[in-house]
Amino acid sequence: MTNNGVRKRRNGGLASPNRIAGKNHSSTVLLKTVRNVAIVGTVGLFFVVVSLSYNNTLPWRMSHATNVLDRLAVRLGLQEQVYAVVIDAGSTGTRVLAFAFHHSLLDGSLKLDAELFKEVKPGLSSYAKEPEASAASLRELLSAALQFVPAEAVSRTPLVLRATAGLRLLPDHRADALLETARAEAERSGFLTRPDAVRIMSGTDEGLFSWFTVNFLLDRLGGEPGRSVAVFDLGGGSTQVTFAPTEAATMHAAPPGSIVEVSAMKAQAGVYSQSYLGIGLMAARHTILTAGLDGQNSSVVSECVNPVVTTKWSYGGKTYNISGVSTSKNYKFIKGKGGLIDKTEPIVDFVKCYGLAERFLSGRLHAPDELRSREVYAISYYFDRATEAGLVDPFDGGAVTVEQLMRAARQACETPNVEQPLACLDLTYIAALLHAGLQLPGEHLLRLHKKIDEHETSWALGAAFHTLTNHA
Repeated sequence: MTNNGVRKRRNGGLASPNRIAGKNHSSTVLLKTVRNVAIVGTVGLFFVVVSLSYNNTLPWRMSHATNVLDRLAVRLGLQEQVYAVVIDAGSTGTRVLAFAFHHSLLDGSLKLDAELFKEVKPGLSSYAKEPEASAASLRELLSAALQFVPAEAVSRTPLVLRATAGLRLLPDHRADALLETARAEAERSGFLTRPDAVRIMSGTDEGLFSWFTVNFLLDRLGGEPGRSVAVFDLGGGSTQVTFAPTEAATMHAAPPGSIVEVSAMKAQAGVYSQSYLGIGLMAARHTILTAGLDGQNSSVVSECVNPVVTTKWSYGGKTYNISGVSTSKNYKFIKGKGGLIDKTEPIVDFVKCYGLAERFLSGRLHAPDELRSREVYAISYYFDRATEAGLVDPFDGGAVTVEQLMRAARQACETPNVEQPLACLDLTYIAALLHAGLQLPGEHLLRLHKKIDEHETSWALGAAFHTLTNHA
């Protein structure tokens, strides 16, 4: 063999033992990596299949929050967010709530990611005589929604406007003119507007959507009806009472049309929903204050207003001058502090004021016996007035009994309050609504919250779900 031949053999690849060992090691590592990935992938696939097969038993199926798998998918861009915009045209204000959701990988249900809330006052019904003037407030709300929803998603994001008791109480021609103005602004916005995008919502739907919102945020939907909570919603023009009955007697005694079959998170339930137009806080305040008053008269003297207080209040386009009964024989002794002299001041007769509220409510409400044994969440003006009375934290909410609300009402009536001149009437009415109207005992606990898990307790969330799931 020549030297050249030897050289060729060396150059041609006689590998050293170390190089051979290195290659074998690399191949082994690669094989192990592939095997591990395959195992993890198989286990992961098995996990997903099992999860999808048995999602009825998984705790996160009923959760409104995003689970780990969904969060990962969203971050990797595997999950597309969907949006919905709801305008709540209430009697005392107009609000826009815009929501961002995604569909869960586990069961396809909507998971709530984020929301926008913005409010303007007064409500649309305040523009009844000049409907065009309402456009500016709507444009302000729509502008906020356009900043929340990504530009590329606007044209496929549904927008709905639902008017509540404020417009229900107006003559048809007034309400129609306001709705036409709102419809024009909605169509101009660039959002997806269907033929029924702008309309007056029924009181029953308002109650159902509020019930859905609260129970969804509490993760109480699905399973037995007894897991869900009852929801009391006190608006300005109307009030709603909604819950999923567990007793046959409730179903049998329910007024016609008050039991509605609903589908919530893949579960069917018969839900009791009653809405009472004209029994909202502002509507009740107006009726109680102006009882027996000449239609042309704007001066109101009320048993529910402290004699030393005078105030103005506007409702339905009319401003009233309100004062208490100057001949009141009820006085409260106030001990002087810090060098001030003792004095007596006139106070409201709580019993008389409560009697006025009780007479106003007489025969107007159906009070299901089952409510006395159910957990209740009370929202909207229930929360607002309890907060003002110092009964619950304005940020975290809290729980109060009917008796505590009754005592707060009595205290408000016995305290001259220039800053809240109608606090006595409002709290007394709320106490009467719960005790005399809905016949809840004094020890019954109510949970009052404006937000749950940082989300508004508004019927708008339920309406957004309804819109997305019925027009998917």
